[in-house]
Amino acid sequence: MDKKKVAVPLVCHGHSRPVVDLFYSPITPDGFFLISASKDSSPMLRNGETGDWIGTFEGHKGAVWSCCLDTNALRAASGSADFSAKLWDALTGDELQSFEHKHIVRACAFSEDTHLLLTGGFEKILRIFDLNRPDAPPREVDNSPGSIRTVAWLHSDQTILSSCADIGGVRLWDIRSGKIVQTLETMSPVTSAEVSQDGRYITTADGSTVKFWDANHFGLVKSYDMPCNVESASLEPKFGNKFVAGGEDMWIHVFDFHTGEQIGCNKGHHGPVHCVRFSPGGESYASGSEDGTIRIWQLSPASHDENDSLPGNGPTGKVKVSADDVAQKIEAFHISKEGKTTEKDKATDA
Repeated sequence: MDKKKVAVPLVCHGHSRPVVDLFYSPITPDGFFLISASKDSSPMLRNGETGDWIGTFEGHKGAVWSCCLDTNALRAASGSADFSAKLWDALTGDELQSFEHKHIVRACAFSEDTHLLLTGGFEKILRIFDLNRPDAPPREVDNSPGSIRTVAWLHSDQTILSSCADIGGVRLWDIRSGKIVQTLETMSPVTSAEVSQDGRYITTADGSTVKFWDANHFGLVKSYDMPCNVESASLEPKFGNKFVAGGEDMWIHVFDFHTGEQIGCNKGHHGPVHCVRFSPGGESYASGSEDGTIRIWQLSPASHDENDSLPGNGPTGKVKVSADDVAQKIEAFHISKEGKTTEKDKATDA
């Protein structure tokens, strides 16, 4: 095939330490958004299309390992080495709630209906907080076989997915019984687990392998060996025909989903890649690295119409604020202090 021109990503500076997690919101009436977690203790919110900085969530006192946005991108959540998970107003940057834990919080995820927040970490306990009753004690599911690395919801919030930092496999929990109903076996610990936008696939990265699982029947659909150890992988959400993976070789590899053939390789990071995620429309993907930058790469600009990035296929849930409100509130978002590197003792690498 003809040689493609070298991809020039949008480079997003701002974090002073490694970027360890990225999360895109669904497409909302106000566009879509990207939140990043970093060991610098300050999650950042950006315009998902342009990468422009919107604001910084200030309040954690340790490395932030995980971050997410709810379905309407009105609230954010983060999990930190300061033994807390925090709930934020994504329009103003205000801290709404801090959920204290007894050890490092490594993962967090909003339920699809946005009423629940799931957390996991070094305590080996999955906690489910009811955001309508934030002061109530959480529901606890406490028989995880290892320290929790990733969490996700699937099956319309009826099932929880988790993986461990120290042992292989992905465990699927029935929310009603609190029991493990299925384990997806992997050789190495799963460092990234993503449920596809259409709910069909679970994409996992373990060691030097990317696997795709049937999210409803839990069978292994595809398994591909990677050119190096990869920490994260993401499936293109619109057509499901490509996926990206990133890891220790500092490159972002693009593969054909059906054959596993590498069809692209993007170079630019100056340190290992910790996370890769596709935007909700599939026209671009973001990577976060040890080098402290986020890079947003266009998948293939020529093959998309201009209006592809603004489809009307976002969630049907009503957003409670107008676009004008969003613009006004974003202007009042907390601005991060220059040169702030208040990394506390608990923020050391876990």
